[in-house]
Amino acid sequence: MDSGDEINIYSDNEVNDYYGEDTNNTDCNYDSLIKEEDFVDSDSDSPAAKRPRLEGPTEKNYTVLKQSDIRERQENTIAEVATVLSVSKAVATVILLHYNWSAGKVHEAWFSDEDRVRKNLGLLPIIEFPFDSIEVTCGICFDSFPTRDEIVSAACGHPYCVECFRDYIRTSINDGPGCLMLRCPDMSCSAVVDRDMVNSLVFEEEKQKYSTYLYRSYVEENKKIKWCPGPGCQYAIEFDDNQVANWIAKNHDESETKTWILAQTKPCPKCAKPIEKNAGCMHMTCNPPCNHQFCWICLGDWRNHRKCNGYKEDKEKEVKKAKRHVKKYNHYYERWAANNLSRQKAVSDLRTVLTEQIEKLGEMHGKTQFQLGFILEAWQQIVECRRVLKWTYAYGYNLPGGEKAKKLLFEFLQGEAEAGLERLHGYAEKEVRQFLKDPEGSVNFEEFELKLKSLTGITKNYFEKLVRALENGLSEVQTFK
Repeated sequence: MDSGDEINIYSDNEVNDYYGEDTNNTDCNYDSLIKEEDFVDSDSDSPAAKRPRLEGPTEKNYTVLKQSDIRERQENTIAEVATVLSVSKAVATVILLHYNWSAGKVHEAWFSDEDRVRKNLGLLPIIEFPFDSIEVTCGICFDSFPTRDEIVSAACGHPYCVECFRDYIRTSINDGPGCLMLRCPDMSCSAVVDRDMVNSLVFEEEKQKYSTYLYRSYVEENKKIKWCPGPGCQYAIEFDDNQVANWIAKNHDESETKTWILAQTKPCPKCAKPIEKNAGCMHMTCNPPCNHQFCWICLGDWRNHRKCNGYKEDKEKEVKKAKRHVKKYNHYYERWAANNLSRQKAVSDLRTVLTEQIEKLGEMHGKTQFQLGFILEAWQQIVECRRVLKWTYAYGYNLPGGEKAKKLLFEFLQGEAEAGLERLHGYAEKEVRQFLKDPEGSVNFEEFELKLKSLTGITKNYFEKLVRALENGLSEVQTFK
């Protein structure tokens, strides 16, 4: 599916048709996917807490953003920063790109040390190239040009003919989103080539590509917004932060510790400190200096204790309820944590695929990197699905207990998705490793390619069904009422 040409394996934004323009897909199905790079990522889930929020299915805690919504927000942010910093919109765009579209970070950095920001981002003072009667040589093609109209340059003043500079920008745009931070063609120069200059030189096709990279960057660098994973879908989902942050905090919070204490310990009747039973008999002695002796079952003074076999409903209910709560929490947390660890391992494996395995397999089987792209796609799918699956357990924990039909539907869809992911993950791990060790193994490479592509597609379909159902609040169960 959340990563230019250089694939960002730390972002959770890998989706097919990465820069597709199909905006007619209204089947946006992204209710439980949460951006975690993140608040819980890099790749580690820490309670550092900027995570979007998962709610129970009865409350929509997200906003669906159309392309026009994203562009409007982006332009508003650019205009705001340009006004506050007294710079052009093109310069404001360069700064916002560097600071991940965070106006707050921009203001903090700019007003702390404007010169440093300008130097780091290549925002140099404009140098006008002197034109007298001397011809100027283009720094790329080395042809000489007698008039200013045929020469262009960034703020640095390094001269290039219009045609060469245009080709330089077009090549960069066709190479991917790295063009958003393009610098002067001179290798020793850091002067930025901003979007005003890009738009003044390239043709309409490249302008559209550049514009698409720019608006997508607004989502991909935002901690609270995620793209819908539907093929070709250009909708994004903005989440409310609180509940998932609460879930993270819950894993470390005193409230869960207190619940465990209630279920697994009992208070000393004299000093009220919690006592854990670590021996077989019911005769308990509190720690010094209290040293009070009491019965574990009824908490009565042991000196006067005779029997306590009579049933007391209220206390039994309280303890059983606490134990059920702890058991439920442990069930969901264990699976949430396991998928988080599995995702971290998958990100590491994806890095290995990118830096080592693709090249080795290409040499062994005479394949180009493009031909081996299906392996990369499979691992990107695994990384994203692990993240989705992990957060469905937080979602499941918050499902209202009385909605049994919704719970059954959720667990069925979650189970299908999880089983599909395990098949894909296991096959990708074992078979790629096997081909690297034994290129002439029992399965030929064409069979491996066919099966891995099939498992990737099947798993993707399962997860799309799951997130679609969650987005709709599991409303399919209404048909059974």
